[in-house]
Amino acid sequence: MWGEVLKTHEIFKELLAKISEEVSTITYSTWFNDLELISMDDNEIVIKVPLPVHKNILKSTYYDLLDETLFSITNNNYSFKFVTDDEINTVESIITNEVVEDTPLKGNTWVSNLNPNLNFDNYVVGESNRLAFISAMNVAQSPGTIRNPLFIYGRSGVGKTHLMHAIGNYIESHSNKKVLYTTSSEFRDEYTGISKIEKGATAIEYANNFKNKYRNVDVLIVDDIQFLVGAELTQQEFFHTFEALHQANKQIIISSDRSPDDLKKIEERLRSRFTWGLPVDIYPPDFELRCEIIKQKLAHTSISNKVNRDVIEYIANACPNDVRHIEGTINRLLAYTAMMAPEIITLDFTVEAIKDYVNTNIYQENTISHIQKVVADYFKITVEDLKSKRRSSNITRPRHIAMYLCKIETEENLSKIGLEFGGRDHSTVIASCEKIKNELKNNTTLDNLLKELKAKL
Repeated sequence: MWGEVLKTHEIFKELLAKISEEVSTITYSTWFNDLELISMDDNEIVIKVPLPVHKNILKSTYYDLLDETLFSITNNNYSFKFVTDDEINTVESIITNEVVEDTPLKGNTWVSNLNPNLNFDNYVVGESNRLAFISAMNVAQSPGTIRNPLFIYGRSGVGKTHLMHAIGNYIESHSNKKVLYTTSSEFRDEYTGISKIEKGATAIEYANNFKNKYRNVDVLIVDDIQFLVGAELTQQEFFHTFEALHQANKQIIISSDRSPDDLKKIEERLRSRFTWGLPVDIYPPDFELRCEIIKQKLAHTSISNKVNRDVIEYIANACPNDVRHIEGTINRLLAYTAMMAPEIITLDFTVEAIKDYVNTNIYQENTISHIQKVVADYFKITVEDLKSKRRSSNITRPRHIAMYLCKIETEENLSKIGLEFGGRDHSTVIASCEKIKNELKNNTTLDNLLKELKAKL
């Protein structure tokens, strides 16, 4: 018996070792490092994961890799089952870096302002937000120790607020730490109220209550810090709050619609401190991520079984940059469906339902995802081939052409184009575009091919 247990654990250890050679260090540490073997029989291997989100990612993204790697070790096919600690009947002792006290720090009157519906499980991850997601998970698991402050920036509607609430909710559910979510506008309004007398309290009492509220927390989450621009006195108070928390190793999480360097009207000493930990940006979601977001938001609605892929892709194309716009569009479709009560939601029905809410001409614009689809179809490969690391000529050539078309047919920057082609850097995009540009000087066949592709676009 013990020999069999030892053997299965050795197999599992070898499995993880081989996986570590196939993925990046950060991918391995995020999705594989904390996996534990529960059982392994002739047909199934049961693996414990830290969070439900690990189950989703391992199933959707890394299942084939796990399956192929285990087969190479055992020469046997297994089905993988991923379970969380709550799903295991036997209680296991889990060693964590954080000691949780028996009595929660926050009393019944404490309000964290967190939205319990925004968590890691329903945050849809893609290339545009993967780094921010991984960083947020690391902070949630070890608040106050790494990446402090965590500074998340990106345009409105890309998921910054969702990620901040997810961090706060995770910390609250896995510890007794005192979490407070606020916006910079709320912070400013409360601070400017110090000079007023409210409910019979003196200004001094009000000021003390203000400082106790913001400085006696373990995790302070401040959304939309850019709205402190022009409020010099509030910036000074926030600076002192930041200093007090940071020196006490309390976690600070901040969001903005621009990078710390671009917050020119925020005090220099504050801006420099925003970069102490980890500034991480979130790009607007690409086409595939928008499709996944739409599917997730439709999953628990009354129309989830009435919508096909064409409808999802139409909405994804009609809402190119903003998750909030996607939510509004889905709500519009839900309302129209409730009124008209169709048996199935067709593309024509969807166009009619949301025509006054979205710019339907967007559907025909040359986005990166649209160019990738046209090029892939033309060369009879897949979009995933274009994004892959494969370097065979039948893939590399179309990839160079697709990158070139993205550069000249869209307004996207080189970094964004590289990101959409499997996370390549901007120098790779430059090299690909230069190659096609130079070849065009003497290659009429290539010139005609590009004209044909542009016509298809």
